[in-house]
Amino acid sequence: MSQTKTKTTKRIHAIDVLRGLVILLMLVDHVRERFFYHHQVTDPMDIDHTDPTLFFTRLSAHFCAPVFVFLTGLSAWLYQNPNGKPKRNVSEYLLKRGLFLILLEISLINFSWFGNYQNLYLQVIWAIGLSMIALALAVKLPRKLIGILGILIVFGHNLLTPLQFSPGETAYPFWIILHDRGYLLQSEILNIKISYPVLPWIGVIFLGYCAGVLYTSASLIKIRYKCLLTIGFGAFTLLAILRGFNIYGETIPWEGYSPKIQSLMSFLNFTKYPPSLDFLLLTLGMGALFLYLFERFESPWMNFLKIFGSVPMFVYVLHLYILLIAYQLLNIMYGSNKGDYFGVDHIAYVWGIAIFLALLLYWPAKKFGAYKKKSGHALLKYF
Repeated sequence: MSQTKTKTTKRIHAIDVLRGLVILLMLVDHVRERFFYHHQVTDPMDIDHTDPTLFFTRLSAHFCAPVFVFLTGLSAWLYQNPNGKPKRNVSEYLLKRGLFLILLEISLINFSWFGNYQNLYLQVIWAIGLSMIALALAVKLPRKLIGILGILIVFGHNLLTPLQFSPGETAYPFWIILHDRGYLLQSEILNIKISYPVLPWIGVIFLGYCAGVLYTSASLIKIRYKCLLTIGFGAFTLLAILRGFNIYGETIPWEGYSPKIQSLMSFLNFTKYPPSLDFLLLTLGMGALFLYLFERFESPWMNFLKIFGSVPMFVYVLHLYILLIAYQLLNIMYGSNKGDYFGVDHIAYVWGIAIFLALLLYWPAKKFGAYKKKSGHALLKYF
C-alpha cells in the first residue's frame, strides 16, 4: 500500500470515528429526553436546580451538533476535491442533500418525536440542511473569503443578541430562522417552532469546509497534526480568557459557588440556541483534538465508533423510532409514573439504556453500511 493511500485511509478513519462518537453521545441525550424528561433542563441550564450528573450528561451532548456540522463542511471539501481525480460539483450535491435533510426533518424525524404532525419543531437536521444550502451558494467564492465569513459569523453573532423582533413585525420570521428561536406559526391545527436558529451553524459549516484543505494529499501529516493541536488548544486558551473574565462570548456570566463542582458547572454553562461563541470554542476545540487523537493513535476499538460514523443518518432515524416505540409500549404497560411522563429514577439508567441501544444498533448499522457500499443507489449516499 502506498504512503498516500495509507494517509487517506487514516484520515477517513479519524473523521468517521469522531462522527461515530458524537452520534453515540447524541443517542444518550435522546434517551434522556425520552426517559428522564421529568427532570427537564433549560438553556442555559439552571445550576441551582440541576444535579451535576444531569448537568454533565447534558453537557456531553453539546459536542454533537457543532462537531457534526463542522464535519459536514469538511466532508463537502473532500467530496469536491477527491484525491487524484477531477473536482466534482459540490454545489449541486450540497443543495440536493440540504433539501433532502429539510424534507426528512419535517416528515420522518418530526413524527418520531411526537407521533403526530401538529407540532413541527425544526431542529438540528433542519439547521444542517439550511447550512448545506448556504454552503452550496458560497462554494464559488474564494476559500479564504469563505473562511473569513465563517470566522466573522462564529465570533461576531453574539453581538446580535440585543437585537430582537416581536411577532407581527416584518423581520420577525427571518430573525427567528437566523438567530432567535421562536414560533413561525401557532394555531389549533399546526405549531411550527424554530428550535435551531441557523446563522451560527452557517459559520461553523464554512469553517469546516475551509479546514478540508488540511486533508488533501498535498497536506503533510505533520502540518495537519500541528494545525489540529493549534486549533484545539488555541480555542481553549481563548475560552479561558473570554469566559474566565466574563469578557465576551456568552450572555450569562459565570459565578463562583461554595461547592467547587457548581463553580465548574457555572463556567461551562453555555447557550446552545443559538450556540454562543464560548459554546463553539469548547466544542470545536475538543473536536479538533479528537481528530488529532483518533488519527495519531489509531486503535482497533475505534472500529466500533467508525461503524456508526459511516452511516450517521441511518442510525439517527432508526434510533428515534426505536425510542418512540419503546416509550409508547412502556407507557402503556406501566403508565405515567413520573407525573405526566414515564421515566426512570436516576440518570445512570439513561446511560445504561443508551449503551444497550448502541449495542442493539451496531449490527443493523454495520449491515446497512456494507449494503450502502455495494448498492450504489443514489438515495443511499444521503444516509
